[in-house]
Amino acid sequence: QVQLVESGGGLVQAGGSLRLSCAASGRTFSVYAMGWFRQAPGKEREFVATVRWSDNIAYYADSVKGRFTTSRDAAKNTVYLQMNSLTPEDTAVYFCAVVRHSIWSNELQISARYDDWGQGTQVTVSS
Repeated sequence: QVQLVESGGGLVQAGGSLRLSCAASGRTFSVYAMGWFRQAPGKEREFVATVRWSDNIAYYADSVKGRFTTSRDAAKNTVYLQMNSLTPEDTAVYFCAVVRHSIWSNELQISARYDDWGQGTQVTVSS
């Protein structure tokens, strides 16, 4: 019931940066958190980062800590993912998703707890 549109993906060389955005529309007043997941060919979807809407507190997968930063702009109903020091292992389709009900912080990494998903944006990092 929340529509999500990702943008900002593309091709970048290793060591470079990209900034993804995800704009939400619809029942945005119900958003509890907005997060990012990614899926590489032959691999399962994995948690990347998420931000709690009420206070902009962010949570990250160990694989991206120190390199990626996510934040929200409540006025714009938008979440951003700043990706730095990219490596070929970051190559994947990146999806944003929203949680529309309160959950515990340790559940924010669980994809099944997210209610609505965007279509994804491709990020390719060349060596």
